[in-house]
Amino acid sequence: MKEQITNDEITLKELIGKVKNWNAYLLSQWKIVIIAGMIGSSLGLAYSFIKKPEYKATLSFALEEDKGSGGGLGSALGLASSLGLDLGGGGGGSIFSSSNLAVLFKSRAMVEKTLMTPVTVKGKIISLAEMYIQDKEWRNKWDEQPKFKKIQFLPDTKRKYFTRVHDSILGCIYEDISKNLLTVAQKDKKIAVTTMEVVSTNELFSLYFCEGLARQVGKFYVDTKSKKSRMNMEILSRQTDSIRGELNSAITGVAVANDNAFMLNPALNVHRAPSARRQVDVQANTAILTELVKQMELAKVTLRKETPLIQVIDRPILPLPKERFGKLQGILLGGFLASFLTLLYLIFIKLWRNII
Repeated sequence: MKEQITNDEITLKELIGKVKNWNAYLLSQWKIVIIAGMIGSSLGLAYSFIKKPEYKATLSFALEEDKGSGGGLGSALGLASSLGLDLGGGGGGSIFSSSNLAVLFKSRAMVEKTLMTPVTVKGKIISLAEMYIQDKEWRNKWDEQPKFKKIQFLPDTKRKYFTRVHDSILGCIYEDISKNLLTVAQKDKKIAVTTMEVVSTNELFSLYFCEGLARQVGKFYVDTKSKKSRMNMEILSRQTDSIRGELNSAITGVAVANDNAFMLNPALNVHRAPSARRQVDVQANTAILTELVKQMELAKVTLRKETPLIQVIDRPILPLPKERFGKLQGILLGGFLASFLTLLYLIFIKLWRNII
């Protein structure tokens, strides 16, 4: 037992000795650490001058929830959610659920449609894709490459007209936007409010892209949600127009038949047959048209009911919040990182020498 205590005391002394040796070694290299810190601070300061300020456009909105999830069960799930319990529940498979909405916003289809949106910049109408390219100064590099020199991204260009080069450029833009510029999140799961943020070095691009993407996703959401009702409405409208045309033709036919039978011998009832037949057509078409008009009015009500509401809560307003990499931040961060990396390098060198 005494030997074990003695060994423990010797080990502790050795540990304290090693700490002192390392401390003395690092203190002896203070000049190198300070010089590295000064160089790092200078680099951080230079970076603060080079780094362009970033502008953040923020838009928050709420989508109308689906109310057809089953009365009491929906209430029970809502109560469980408020208590912090996740019982799974309906709506998880919907493309517009909170878990899928961020994926929809960052999908390539939505981003590309937004990039083709026309905007006015310096008196010219260009697409957001062209605005991004000009901001990145890509065309200066493309002037020396024939396959890129004549590439244009005109507003509202359909996807089927894109070439392989167009797709390649749009792919690069999409990667940068989806990974670095665009953020979509539901900050509180209990509140059905989604917040979208676009951060770029061009204030107008942040504003236009944020609003354009919200419009594209909103249009897709409304069109998808009300697609069946809208198709039913269009079918009823075509049928109503067709029957109305037939009814008008039948009414005209009755008038023609009556004109043909006018002043003829009343005993010759055969001359009244065409008028009677057309009168039956009028009555039948009137009954059909009445029912179709009734169904169309019901379809209009259903379409209005199933067309969802997108309520925008906050829109980006100029001037946008500016995020700048400050000079003091550059000096402190650059100096700290340089000093820390220098210390790691010195420790590594000493350990390597001890091993050798």
